[in-house]
Amino acid sequence: MSLPAFLHPNLAGVAAGDVISLTGPEGRHAVTVKRTAPGEQVLLIHSPGENAEAYFREHEGLYVEATVQETAGKDELIVRVDTVGQTPAPNPRVTVVQAIPKSERSELAIDLATQAGADEFIAWQSDRCIAKWDAKKAPKALQKWQAQAESAAKQSRRSRIPHVSGPLTTPQLVHYLQQAEKFDSTPLIYILHEDATDSIKSVKLVYDEPTSQADVVLLIGPEGGIGAEELAALKEAGAHPMKLGPEVLRTASAGMVALAAIGVRTNRW
Repeated sequence: MSLPAFLHPNLAGVAAGDVISLTGPEGRHAVTVKRTAPGEQVLLIHSPGENAEAYFREHEGLYVEATVQETAGKDELIVRVDTVGQTPAPNPRVTVVQAIPKSERSELAIDLATQAGADEFIAWQSDRCIAKWDAKKAPKALQKWQAQAESAAKQSRRSRIPHVSGPLTTPQLVHYLQQAEKFDSTPLIYILHEDATDSIKSVKLVYDEPTSQADVVLLIGPEGGIGAEELAALKEAGAHPMKLGPEVLRTASAGMVALAAIGVRTNRW
């Protein structure tokens, strides 16, 4: 049976035998909602939240298994660390560029793709997006996406929590894709498109040298589809159109299906 999982804001430098506390909303959830008791084992997942930019990659995937020592009040869980681990980066590493869906499908897209293994999300304000994130809406919307990614990672017992950024307009996205230093390797960029001739069954997902770390970027368009000018600009930036199958999927579920296919075709799964 899986251990109950909770998010911890900073596990960097923690060692076996250390006694640490879990406080705040996660501590309250552990103590008051889950009623976690002394003697029980728990899984703590490193989740720096708003400070993720500073040490996102270095401590990505850090987790500890610990035994509860005691609780303090309604929102503090005190544990002794049993083991410390760090889940290695998957190969290929997949960044999902998600066109902003409308209403409730927005967070659903992040939830499903996180469960399927997305490593990073970039919000894309595509020309045909129904939902519009202006400067006032964007910070709160991104917080919701990050919270959804953390919740889905915890639910699926993932120790590597996807980082969320953006939103990028199409010109900004084109510029981003052309910056090789943003990635560990030259990225393999694919844009999901119903009229593509290449299938996910046949496209290249890893490099010829099996030990080389690969970066795959998946571009998922909005409900209204990707305009011809947008498609041309993205192709010029290195994106290759790719289809999943004969069915046309909703933007909220396309990422999950693509990630599942990539997982089966590579060593991610």
